[in-house]
Amino acid sequence: MAHDIAVIGGGNMGAALLAGMISSGAFEPAHLAVVEAAAARRDQLAERFPGVTVTAEIVAAANVVLAVKPPDVPDVAAAAARAGAWRVLSIAAGVTTSTIDDAVAAATGGAPDEGRRVAVVRAMPNTPSLVGRGVAAICGGRAAGPDDLAWAESVLGAVGTCVRLDESRFDAVTAVTGSGPAYVFFLAEALIDAGVASGLPTEVAEPMVTQLLVGSAELLAREGDPAALRAMVTSPGGTTAAGVGVLEDRDVRGIIADVVAAATTRSRELGAR
Repeated sequence: MAHDIAVIGGGNMGAALLAGMISSGAFEPAHLAVVEAAAARRDQLAERFPGVTVTAEIVAAANVVLAVKPPDVPDVAAAAARAGAWRVLSIAAGVTTSTIDDAVAAATGGAPDEGRRVAVVRAMPNTPSLVGRGVAAICGGRAAGPDDLAWAESVLGAVGTCVRLDESRFDAVTAVTGSGPAYVFFLAEALIDAGVASGLPTEVAEPMVTQLLVGSAELLAREGDPAALRAMVTSPGGTTAAGVGVLEDRDVRGIIADVVAAATTRSRELGAR
């Protein structure tokens, strides 16, 4: 049986995409498959996604989502193309469309511009996709057209928002929104630790900081303009001004710029392998 979409890799991100596609109502479980090497994980996926084909082997599917580790992407993409895929969406960090294009071309006809044309789309989603609040960027490879990008948007849009960007921007996307959740969680850890050091019990500080971040994010999403929101909270001579003053004195903006620059450089290095 051929499937409409096969998700190769049943880890957290692969499962999140499956859940989002099914809950959106646009994708029928009977037309979906997930390929997972680990037997215990296959059992979990079969229980979680009734009606979805769960298998250890790559299956015939017109559309394939690659949710595997970056070093495995070229070989898995080639195997999917040999199994009949006409469209490949990769969510692996640092693996360029050119690398995937070359892999599928070699598997289907030899030279990149010969043989059966497989449309390659590259995406950079992030971990909030696990709760349907992700953000992803996409770009197309040599054979990808508007319909292929629209299809990728339908998949990724099921777990958040999706934007089209030139591939030259992907290292920055990886550094800001791909790695960005870790920076937010780091801030949450620091705020909890600081709250405890200032006298709050841990069991009080953790949920308070969590709600602080949830509420602040919702306010930012509704109002926009983070600078104006910060100014609204920061009364002259008040407690917030005292705290923000320390952030300014320690050049936290500069530190964040260095963090993003380091992550961007590392993404570029990974893509050059």
